[in-house]
Order: sequence, then structure tokens, then C-alpha cells
Amino acid sequence: MSVQGPAGPERLGVIVVAAGTSQRMGEVDKIYAPLAGKPLLAWTLDTLEACELVDTVLVAVHRQRLLEARDLVRRHGWQKVAQVCRGGMTRQDSVREALWRIGQCDWVAVHDGARPCAEASLLAAGIAAARETGAAVPALAISDTVKRAGDDMRVLGTVERTGLYTVQTPQVFRYQLLWDAYQQAADPASDDAGLVERQGIAVQLFAGSADNIKVTMPGDVERAELILARRRVAAP
Repeated sequence: MSVQGPAGPERLGVIVVAAGTSQRMGEVDKIYAPLAGKPLLAWTLDTLEACELVDTVLVAVHRQRLLEARDLVRRHGWQKVAQVCRGGMTRQDSVREALWRIGQCDWVAVHDGARPCAEASLLAAGIAAARETGAAVPALAISDTVKRAGDDMRVLGTVERTGLYTVQTPQVFRYQLLWDAYQQAADPASDDAGLVERQGIAVQLFAGSADNIKVTMPGDVERAELILARRRVAAP
């Protein structure tokens, strides 16, 4: 079952970005870190494999992990993973390469491989939110007080947090819109939506999830395990 659009089925491709160096995880490559009995990346790909909206998945990994990632796909038998490709020097390079390789889709979602607790419902919400402008990202309103400081860590002022959000993935776009944004990108952006914003396209925010954490530090693995364990208990 593909995405159902006004004129019929629409094809959704998902790019999973997993080509980072995991510098903040020490000796462990977070993408392959053991998480509740299987590699962290496997949780991400299991969710996409089971999601009825997803037609195809492309995984971009570090060049030194290509064989390991392809073996992981083979062992798990994920039918929707059409290709595992070599990522670039930066995240932006990895997504650009993946966009070219994934082929023409109506929609494309870009997701961090290190977010193993994202649920399929985020993709559905993202597509619904992106219908009007062609671009949507999950976000959480900032609840903590935000301070601006200098290099010496002395506070320069307090930032008004009204209207401020932290954003997550999956970020959802009309394929052609994101493709065009990447072809015209001259400078780096902090995320894919940033490139789209430069083209004058409005990006719609939709409700993210507090459970949709990005595993960055060693302690984040324990947090992810607690989230997954809670879901297993709550499952009927």
C-alpha cells in the first residue's frame, strides 16, 4: 500500500542517513551498537519495512561499513531496502548521493539512522502536513529556558523561547522539491529543511515525539532501551 494521493497512489522513498563517524560515542559505532537484542540500525529499518506507506528504502553508510551494512540487510531480509550506498564526507553529501540513487518518487523522507524509536505514524503525519507546501518536519516546542553565551561561557542574555522548536526526522518532502533544493545548494545547512527554506518554500511543522530520540551519547542507548521496553509492555 503506497501513499494515497488525490489522483491515486503516490510513491514514497525513505533515505536513511547512517554515514556518521559516531565521535561522541567513543569506540562504538552507534549505528551498530547493540540495542535490545539487535543492532540499533535494525530497529530503524524494521519500522520502515513494516510501514505500509513506504515503497522503497535507501541506506547511506560510511564507506568502511558498506559490507557490514549489506550483510545486515541480507540477514534480516528487508525487501524494501533497495540499496545500501556509500555516504559522503558530510551528511549533506550523503543525502545528495542518495537522492540521485533512490530514483523518482512522489515523496521522499530523510531519516536519521540513529533514531531507532521513531514510529511509522510520524511518516503519515509528515505527508499529511506537507500536502500544502511540499515540505514538513516533526518538531517539539522548547520548554526549557534558553541562554545565549559567549566563548567564555558567560551569559549574554536570555532568549525568548516562544515560537522556538527543536526539529527531528523523518523530514518529508515532495521529491522534486528536495531534489531542486540540493541542486541549488551552495552552502551547508543544518538540515534538509534548511535547504528548502533557502528556496523560499514554506516548511510546515508537525508534532514530533519525545520518544524519537537521536542516539548520540553512550547514555542514549539506555534511554532508547527503556522506550522500547515500555512499548513492549504496552503492546496488546
